[in-house]
Amino acid sequence: MTQPTIHIVDDQEAVRSALAEMLSVLGYSVETHGTAEAFLTSVHHPLVGCVITDVRMPGMDGVELVRELARRNISVPVVVISGHADVPMAVAAIKAGAEDFIEKPVDDAQLVAAINRCLARTIQQLSSEQSFEELRRRLERLTPRELEVMDLVAQGFTSAAIAEKLGISARTVESYRVQIMDKMQAPSVAVLVRQAIRLGRLTP
Repeated sequence: MTQPTIHIVDDQEAVRSALAEMLSVLGYSVETHGTAEAFLTSVHHPLVGCVITDVRMPGMDGVELVRELARRNISVPVVVISGHADVPMAVAAIKAGAEDFIEKPVDDAQLVAAINRCLARTIQQLSSEQSFEELRRRLERLTPRELEVMDLVAQGFTSAAIAEKLGISARTVESYRVQIMDKMQAPSVAVLVRQAIRLGRLTP
């Protein structure tokens, strides 16, 4: 998996440098950006990691950045940093989809905890997406007839009922079932049913 990167977006160089130094010492991969626009220009999809942004910045502010990431369909957790007077803006950022907000002066431990929560969610999401892609690849290995049998098995039909429905022998259905379970790597019908639901082939 791609190494997660912490993107710091803040117009104050001193803040960027201090946060980058602190996080680098703790072993994080860090990139800094002076404006939201510069960050958006430099990012590549998929974006793995999290974004730490000040709420109040010249040009595009932190709330607008959260909205722009959503508009571009870039799924990355964002932690916004706000001064006491900017809390309403930070709340607006949360409503727009930000993961968390931290008031200034930034507490290092609080920030690291927020980052770790973001990275845990990112890794979990990536793992889920990768496992779904693997499941979809298994499905693509099935022949049209095997797909037909799989759907009927997932719906709860017995081999005899499937045989009658498709006009083939029960023995042939059993043969298809073995091939389907092997290709889908499903150790039981229960697993196959869950796979069919996840793939959208069966409504729970």
